[in-house]
Amino acid sequence: MRVLLASKALVVGAHHDKLRALGANPDVDLLAVAPDRWIEQGQAQVAERPPPRGYEIAYTPLALNGRYHLFWFRRLRRLMRRFRPDVLHIDEEPYNLATAIACRDAVRYGVRPIFFAWQNLYRRYPPPFRWFERFVLARADAIVGSEAAGDVLRRKGHRRRIEMIPQFGVDPELFAPCPRARDEGPGGGGIAGTRLAAQGVEDLIRAVGAIGGEVVLRLAGVGPAETDLRRMAAAMPHVAFEGAIPSAAMPAFYQGLDAFVLPTVGRRGWTEQFGRAAVEAMACGVPTIVSSTGELPQVVGQAGVVTPPADAHALADALNLLRNDQDRREHLAQAGRAHVLQRYTTQAVADATAALYRSVAGDEG
Repeated sequence: MRVLLASKALVVGAHHDKLRALGANPDVDLLAVAPDRWIEQGQAQVAERPPPRGYEIAYTPLALNGRYHLFWFRRLRRLMRRFRPDVLHIDEEPYNLATAIACRDAVRYGVRPIFFAWQNLYRRYPPPFRWFERFVLARADAIVGSEAAGDVLRRKGHRRRIEMIPQFGVDPELFAPCPRARDEGPGGGGIAGTRLAAQGVEDLIRAVGAIGGEVVLRLAGVGPAETDLRRMAAAMPHVAFEGAIPSAAMPAFYQGLDAFVLPTVGRRGWTEQFGRAAVEAMACGVPTIVSSTGELPQVVGQAGVVTPPADAHALADALNLLRNDQDRREHLAQAGRAHVLQRYTTQAVADATAALYRSVAGDEG
């Protein structure tokens, strides 16, 4: 069974773990397609290129790079004609131009298309995005996505198969507990960390400021809000901006924390669709706090702490509780790790995805 998988998320090297797990299936001949770079808010993220094991990968330029809904993979059609896959899996929403073009070419060459959907809010898109979505929904053989996204697409008339499979899992050997790191690593006295890209960081800064004491907030990442956040935290020596951290170094970042916070705040037309950083932190045995936004409560389940979005007081209370209750921290650390091992490992995601490929290609059984 030959599978062509295209995803802009593959610019991140850690996401190649799924490719290795898929390629380990003896009946899966996998060719992945990744951008040579992705432009995010004017900044280019050059593709990390870990050595492929068990799969092939082609890096290609993107047309209209950085335009979330209008970019497309320039060489995808050529690769499809050369590789002749049974299944095309494109990790993009049905209303994106990249998905519509890939779906059109798949149908033209007799390939079964699968796409990705995590849009969990019902929206009626303006043309041409409405046309893209209608075209893809009428032709795709299956959808990979969240339960909420599936409900949205069923409301829009989709009647074909929908599988609830995360886009990517985590490697539980790489993202693993390392208790000594919190004593020896940078910021060892800290209790909170977050990814700078997430909205709601300003609320977390206020919460840490209200706690005071020896609490250190470590912020990983860069973004357009960084200047304002630095200005906000200028008089707060317990806030550390650590800049962009390569994906391979993220386990060490999580392992150096006593607690991880993902304080995401929704915005008009968008709410959190997964929250991979929370899964990574839980895999590392780090007690995790998330906001009650989008899919985050479902992702962490009973293994994390959930607070209202944009509520600095609730965040401060949650952090204080963890700081003062070692038994609670240890319980959440163990529960979070167990939760990820059961649902969100790379192997679990790859096994479910390969089973879907077999079914769609008609090879199951």
